[in-house]
Amino acid sequence: MHQFTIGIEEEYQIIDVESRDLVSHVSKIIEGGKAVLSENLKHEMHESMIEMETGICQNIQEARAELTNLRRHLINIAHEQGLRVSGGGTHPFSHWSDNNITQGERYIKIVDDMGDVARENLIFGLHVHIGIPNREEGVRIQNVMRYFLPHVYALSTNSPFWIGRYTGFKSYRQEIFVKFPRTGIPSYFNSLAEFDSYVDLLVKTGTIDNAKKIWWDLRVHPFYPTIEFRICDMPLRIDETVCLAAIMQSLVAKIYKLHQQNLSFRSYRRLLLNENKWRASKSGIEAHLIDFGKEESVPYPHLLKELLEFIDDVVDDLGCRHEVEYAWKILENGTGADRQLQIFKETGDLTKVVDYMISETEYGITHGEPAS
Repeated sequence: MHQFTIGIEEEYQIIDVESRDLVSHVSKIIEGGKAVLSENLKHEMHESMIEMETGICQNIQEARAELTNLRRHLINIAHEQGLRVSGGGTHPFSHWSDNNITQGERYIKIVDDMGDVARENLIFGLHVHIGIPNREEGVRIQNVMRYFLPHVYALSTNSPFWIGRYTGFKSYRQEIFVKFPRTGIPSYFNSLAEFDSYVDLLVKTGTIDNAKKIWWDLRVHPFYPTIEFRICDMPLRIDETVCLAAIMQSLVAKIYKLHQQNLSFRSYRRLLLNENKWRASKSGIEAHLIDFGKEESVPYPHLLKELLEFIDDVVDDLGCRHEVEYAWKILENGTGADRQLQIFKETGDLTKVVDYMISETEYGITHGEPAS
């Protein structure tokens, strides 16, 4: 069986202890973390964001152990600098215009190209890479996986507030990101050659300088032998990140297994898939998504049950049954968005929501001496 390796990138908010607002102090954290985290921490477009990434993990247990260790280090470094870090797809009240752009050539170019569309893009996501046998197979997996993106996305919804307002969405992050070009659910590609010629055309015409400027919800990575999921909001608890990664790994393995058995999966038009993505964005796990086979709207828990049954024959081989089944816990406790909204309903205070986000990000992680 192919080794479906896992790599996880998490984008954290950097928060001021007093105001609970975002603060442009990424350099403090990167400087503080040089000794132990230099390979794992990265700048992002805004200075109030820090990206933390794992190495290539062979299984979900290794991914969990590394994530926990990295997050513990990151939290400790933030505390030492008098700062906090938090998950969440958006900050509840910070205004993008008050947040500095990172002074790196790549980010300055993006802002030059896109102006306020780039400056407003103060959002925080979870990106998961799953190892694939080859890029040709990657395109085939990408085609099928598009159907499941809204199902996975609904579990991650964690951005109900934007600039001090309740948006009416469980994930407003995606509604902000949609202003960027080359985002959303990818089109269907008949072959790797067709996919590559699309990328080549964009490069040749000066539209993009490399394929990393394709920001779809799912993409065969231009440089690594992975398929990268980019649709999810940044979760709060490590358990949620691990659950999402395990489901993604299982879906990739299952679709590959079907292809090995010469079985195909019906493909649906992007127009239809976008309807489900919109519903997931709006209502999260309370959404009714369209079952295209039955041609009816179905409550999300029914579709989650179907999804888990679909991957059931691969989860034990991958050793991730426990992690995958945490999805039922998310259903029971609510997604990050549901829990943020509950705190706001109880307190009417967005700083209390930020307090909650910080405590959930630190959940299960001690502030003692980090493991080496």
